[in-house]
Amino acid sequence: MASNPHGGILKDLVARDEPISGQLKDEAAKLKDIVLTERQLCDLELIINGGFSPLEGFMNEADYTSVVDTLRLSDGTLFAMPVTLDVSSADIERLGIVPGARIALRDPRDDEALAIITIDDVYTYDRVKESIHVFGADDPAHPSVAYLRNRVKPFYVGGKVQAIQAPSHFDYVALRYTPTELRAHFKKLAWRRVVAFQTRNPMHRAHRELTVRAARQRQANVLIHPVVGLTKPGDVDHYTRVRVYEAIMAKYPNGMGHLALLPLAMRMAGPREAVWHAIIRKNFGATHFIVGRDHAGPGKNSQGKDFYGPYDAQELVEKYKDELEIEMVPFQQMTYLPSTDEYQPIDEIPAGAQTLDISGTELRRRLKTGAHIPDWFSYEAVVTRLRESYPPRNKQGFVLCLTGYYNSGKDIIAKALQVALNEQGGRSVSLLLGETVRDDINAKAGFTPDERHENLQRISFVAGELARAGAAVIASPIAPEERSRALVKDTVLQNGGAGGNFFLIHVATPLEHCESTDRRGIYAQARRGEIRGFVGVDTEYEVPKKADLVVDVTTQNIPSIVHSIVLLLETTSLL
Repeated sequence: MASNPHGGILKDLVARDEPISGQLKDEAAKLKDIVLTERQLCDLELIINGGFSPLEGFMNEADYTSVVDTLRLSDGTLFAMPVTLDVSSADIERLGIVPGARIALRDPRDDEALAIITIDDVYTYDRVKESIHVFGADDPAHPSVAYLRNRVKPFYVGGKVQAIQAPSHFDYVALRYTPTELRAHFKKLAWRRVVAFQTRNPMHRAHRELTVRAARQRQANVLIHPVVGLTKPGDVDHYTRVRVYEAIMAKYPNGMGHLALLPLAMRMAGPREAVWHAIIRKNFGATHFIVGRDHAGPGKNSQGKDFYGPYDAQELVEKYKDELEIEMVPFQQMTYLPSTDEYQPIDEIPAGAQTLDISGTELRRRLKTGAHIPDWFSYEAVVTRLRESYPPRNKQGFVLCLTGYYNSGKDIIAKALQVALNEQGGRSVSLLLGETVRDDINAKAGFTPDERHENLQRISFVAGELARAGAAVIASPIAPEERSRALVKDTVLQNGGAGGNFFLIHVATPLEHCESTDRRGIYAQARRGEIRGFVGVDTEYEVPKKADLVVDVTTQNIPSIVHSIVLLLETTSLL
């Protein structure tokens, strides 16, 4: 028997509002609208299909504050993660966002109206407090803290939504189930106990053995429920992962397992995220949920230490087990015994027994280099799917981002580097000069921080798409702000294909030299006030804190700088 939805009622807003969806669509055509971000789109889909039950919209201030402070909604219901809709002051003014206003929410991919939100309130929030309370630290090494700093707008709007339609999907449609659909599927098959397995990574033999073992011990079936929304930058793309999941499902005992995709935007929030994941799987009908070691952890912090303890997530889920009403299955680390050709939990291995394992780092190395991956670690069909999406390092795309003052020499370096890489051969080489991109794509763009940031969004999108296709991309924007450079890196890591290869090169030529050698007189125009917001004159250049390479044309000539960049690429096996 499927577990009860969180809060007692599954909030399937699509089904609830279907009788009036036509009226809502007509109304949306006349309303002002917000075009959602990718994260907001994922959140809205799970709000309107009931995956985030008992939520019926984006959190108002009372719910947001309570969740951040206490892991509870304002009515006391357990809910671990703030789910918010962020807007700018310009959005508020342009859209007339005030309590009682109705705003259409549109899909960024096709501009379709998905829902209408009735504004409850508009409020500011404390970024530092949210980072510390929700993610454990105000550390930009955490991807969600970086996202909060660099991408989230300064106001939140709360309010309930009415659903017009669910977002359209054109990939793996047969594997996309709403909570209502998945519950009906379990009922049809008479599955009374369902162990859900959360993953954002490819699955191998150890994962199969773990889930089968968990199911057999509980006389249950297995739901493989991978995230296909937003995951950690640099993760394997969901297309590749789903092909892997489809391949590994054939290795389960007949009738034991089922694969369904979850359009979740992960926050990598460790313990809180584990509680959130348990609530979501409960809403989808699971009765048991596997919580892993360092569940939903983002890796290392700025000091090189793990953000969360290895069992913090399991302990927090256990703390709230009575309210969650879904049984936690602690992840058992599995290891391979060559003597018996089987996987066993590491704590059940006899003393002195030989064991074998391949770490995630070692697996990525073997995929990138084409080295052998043994069949005791993974299945041939899985490895084949992975190799299709992981070409050797010297065939992967990459992005070189050169940042520095105007006339620092970055554009000359970029052009010379393009020639050097073309000589190497093996890839197409694309050059994205910052000001050229501005003029060609958006000639009206100015020099305000927001306009520069928007220009870099365009550059990062184009660079990521080219890198995913295997190109070498050289971008040379001024990029004076740390937040904008972080945005470029995150976009490339998320969308740049196998390897997520991004290198930041700081062209640290002193401002005095840049200005004294400015033959076009651009600095002089800025000094006279003819150009506003010019970097180095009336806008500060924030020196990169973690550049992969620092160069300076006053101490190095162009050939030596180009050679040093080529050497950087060679040391990472990209050339």
